Amino acid sequence: MKKSVVLGIGVCIVIAFSSCKSSESAYKKAYEKAKQQELAQPQNANVTTEVAPVVSTQSAPKVVESSAAGVRNERVEVVSGNYGLKDYSIVCGSFGVKANAESLKDFLVREGYNPAIAFNADAAMYRVIVNTFDDRASASNARDAFKAKYTNRKDFQGAWLLYRIK
Repeated sequence: MKKSVVLGIGVCIVIAFSSCKSSESAYKKAYEKAKQQELAQPQNANVTTEVAPVVSTQSAPKVVESSAAGVRNERVEVVSGNYGLKDYSIVCGSFGVKANAESLKDFLVREGYNPAIAFNADAAMYRVIVNTFDDRASASNARDAFKAKYTNRKDFQGAWLLYRIK
């Protein structure tokens, strides 16, 4: 009788421990599922926002129209580079950390460009500028040529035009 009671208790203990699953495995499964969903979603690094038209306060008013071509109006100052900015510039990268902008600038120098880095204090962003132009048409053509040259670089496919507000 004692043996059967001890055996019965032993079987009950074994069943109790084997049926209790660790809550850690449920958390681990949920974490892994969330990671898979996160990796499956595309990351949008370059978000283009459209801005309203701006009228310059110079003696002859100059209206700058914003269009789907990716023109942004910003007040920026050159912080690295050896030339002044003209009205329209091609921006191929935007960074919150200056060191990252400098790294891209160094790459562009090795590629034969004369890039500059401009700082937008309102957005606290460093803009890496490939080239700068007086008119929008020239800047747009140069931007398209730049994108065509670097079809294998997704970050350069998001290059956009910057209209410098003075």
